[in-house]
Amino acid sequence: MIWLIGLLFILILLGVPIAFGLGFVSIFGIMLSDPGLLINVPRRIFSGINNFTLVAVPLFILAGEIMTKGGISKRLIDFSKTIVGPLPGGLAIVVILASMFFSALTGTAIAAAAAIGGMMIPAMKKEGYDIRFSASIVATSSTIGPIIPPSIVLILFGVMASVSIGDLFIAGVIPGLLMGLSLMIYSFFVGKKMNYRSSDHIATFKEIAVGAKDALLALIMPLIIIGGIVSGIFTATESGVIAVVYAIIIGMFVYKEIAFKDLWTILLATAKTSSAIIFLIGTASLFIWFLSFNQIPNQLIDMMGGVADNPFLLLLIINIILLIAGTFIDTISAVSIFTPLFLPLVLAGGIDPIHFGIILAVNLTIGMVTPPLGVCLFVTSSIAKITVPKMFKYLIPQIAVLLLVLILITYVPEIVLFPVELFAK
Repeated sequence: MIWLIGLLFILILLGVPIAFGLGFVSIFGIMLSDPGLLINVPRRIFSGINNFTLVAVPLFILAGEIMTKGGISKRLIDFSKTIVGPLPGGLAIVVILASMFFSALTGTAIAAAAAIGGMMIPAMKKEGYDIRFSASIVATSSTIGPIIPPSIVLILFGVMASVSIGDLFIAGVIPGLLMGLSLMIYSFFVGKKMNYRSSDHIATFKEIAVGAKDALLALIMPLIIIGGIVSGIFTATESGVIAVVYAIIIGMFVYKEIAFKDLWTILLATAKTSSAIIFLIGTASLFIWFLSFNQIPNQLIDMMGGVADNPFLLLLIINIILLIAGTFIDTISAVSIFTPLFLPLVLAGGIDPIHFGIILAVNLTIGMVTPPLGVCLFVTSSIAKITVPKMFKYLIPQIAVLLLVLILITYVPEIVLFPVELFAK
């Protein structure tokens, strides 16, 4: 039955939607092994989505939609310019800083690439930045989105792996900050070499205070979410409700950039995105049950032999597979496929599932900017009106920087696990 995994990837390469591919492979495999078990298919799909924790998914998507349309992006960018604008490569650092702030509001890479890129790529071009550098740095900085909490990817992994979502959120903070900081250092040296400097004016304390005041209400939201979860005031799912209410208050009554008539469009976009994700989770649940019933993870462990007992080699192989898969499979679909495949291997190798969850998320987001099919590359290249290959000169060293961070969090698990252990005490 293990050959059915290959069939799944063939279907994906042929353009079959991931959810339908998972469902087809599972049903086809059941028909081959025991047709009488087909009666379990609807039950397994329903049980996969009948999970209170999953309510957080549409809630965070809704909060992100409201925040995106509520003028948050512009305020975050303006505040970032005030802080780091005068530095060499200042606008590039603004992009990264704004992406980190934006990530803490939406949790998605594509949304960050589109929202930040739409505003910053033209501004960087106007200031004399190489358009290839501008497009690539927006794309790579957007990968921080699914790492810094709240993160839909980490919510889905937590549900599938039966791991605390609160712990995953805490574990994602330092890796996300490291990704942002490493790209900032790279951008600083590129800016120094190419003499990219927007102005020599260093913001005064008053200017920083005014910018912080304008962006503060947006920046408080992730603190409320993480603080509430860590302190036990509310669960990850309940934090989604807090995020939505807070986003509505800020967008409609404070910034006043969203009217009641805009809510229908926002709710419709949320429903479309959420329904696709929920259906995918349902078929992924069927796929997980099919794998377990046929003991396919155990077959993979047997095939890998001694590698499964060597955490170093096991993580190296998993990283390579996930980086490749991330180039042509979106992160949510990839989490649905690879969590049930790799989690038994990881547990057998004595690797903490929270550590693995962060490795999985970082790998797949880097895949979103890895040629030839990184989806975020196409977003920023279309904004910049250049082809993806033209970005390679600057893109390759940026990916190398992110890979160094990946290696660091892979083989120094304390970076991921120490904050979790600290808050658990």
